[in-house]
Amino acid sequence: MKQSPLTSRRDLFRLAGASAFALVASRSFATTRDGDLRGAIDAVRYKTMPDAADRKSASLQKMIDRAAAENVPVFLPPGTYAASNLVPRENTRITGVPGASRIVYTGGGKLFSAENVKRVELSNIIFDGQNRSLGDDAEGLLQFSGVAEVAIDNCEIAGSRKHAVRLERCGGRIERSRIQGAGQSGIYAVESDRLSITGNEVFDCGNGGILVHRWTKAADNSVVNGNRIYRIRANDGGTGQNGNGINIFRADNVMVANNHVSDCAFTAIRANSASDIQITGNQCQRSGETAIYVEFEFVGAIVSNNMVDGAANGISIANFDHGGRLASVTGNVVRNLTLKGPYQHEVGFGIGIAAEADTLVSGNIIEGAPRWGMQLGWGPYLRNLVVTGNIIRQAPVGCAVSVAEGAGTAVITDNVFQETPGGAVLGFEWDRKVSGELATTGSSRFAQLTVERNRIS
Repeated sequence: MKQSPLTSRRDLFRLAGASAFALVASRSFATTRDGDLRGAIDAVRYKTMPDAADRKSASLQKMIDRAAAENVPVFLPPGTYAASNLVPRENTRITGVPGASRIVYTGGGKLFSAENVKRVELSNIIFDGQNRSLGDDAEGLLQFSGVAEVAIDNCEIAGSRKHAVRLERCGGRIERSRIQGAGQSGIYAVESDRLSITGNEVFDCGNGGILVHRWTKAADNSVVNGNRIYRIRANDGGTGQNGNGINIFRADNVMVANNHVSDCAFTAIRANSASDIQITGNQCQRSGETAIYVEFEFVGAIVSNNMVDGAANGISIANFDHGGRLASVTGNVVRNLTLKGPYQHEVGFGIGIAAEADTLVSGNIIEGAPRWGMQLGWGPYLRNLVVTGNIIRQAPVGCAVSVAEGAGTAVITDNVFQETPGGAVLGFEWDRKVSGELATTGSSRFAQLTVERNRIS
């Protein structure tokens, strides 16, 4: 469609205005750097000056204060800026040249700390903690509290002794950033409000990758999407508190989608007491414990279309004894599991998919579960399970369903079992087998079970 001359003229004026603004902004940045930072940059060369780093921090802080007061961005040209205890003000925006503008932590507290402001933006900057000690009041190299809109974009954050980024009561977005080598977690967000964590690379962290937590269970509404997380350790030990790629705790209404998570000491994606959670389309490789875990006091979970390759257990929907219930587990592929886990488990490892209450398990493929393909219930903790249309291959037992006293209803229909030498569907009281093959003989002995139209090949 051909533009009218009037429309083209308006666009030309608009472009000219934007270009003029950019030119003014560039001159402002250059003036600010020359006037405020030249002495600080020069001071770095004179290592005999005891207060060189402090003077540089003070100069950078002055630059931040001035730009925030004028509501314009701060631009850091390529170079290394030594600093500590910087305090972003309202409307602070700091940007640099990707891979070339570096702020290095000199010790004595934290690098950045913003509190109770509406908006802070950081982009195209390398933040290097140099593995220096943080202050007792610092939980992260970059720390934000009560900031309505945090924006961290295309940054590199490395070498924090604690969390790399720590947020409390914040909204906004962390995106396209590379976070590595944190002593604790890469991103720790608590009591968030619609926080988006997207497209980041988080790796080589001591206790966690991306953590979305709350002090008390409530709606959080965060989105964790499209991140790559790998090599997450559990330096502080435990049985699941640490060592998780993505950990959602007490945070409701969270979406965890399209992430690539590998080589975590415990779980790729762990949701503890997190209701109305969606875990979908994720790639989970080589998890040390359960690849995807939905546990404790949750009501409502969708676990769909995930790929699990390599773990002790595949997917677990657990803890009906603590109120955990109501889930849909569909379209997942689980393969290459192992009997070996990081601690002694009462049920044991090597289980493809486990579920307990008010759950649909449908359309999944499980191959290579060295204990059970599926675990349906545990003791009396079984209610309203529908297990249909799944394929289970290469498992000693295809489906272990609880028939212990107090166990509730399970419907097991239209599944395909192949290479399950110990049985396709068997009844268990806790971990003790108490039935023969139910897939062929029917389940008339157990009135609470419906086992029909399954095929063993």
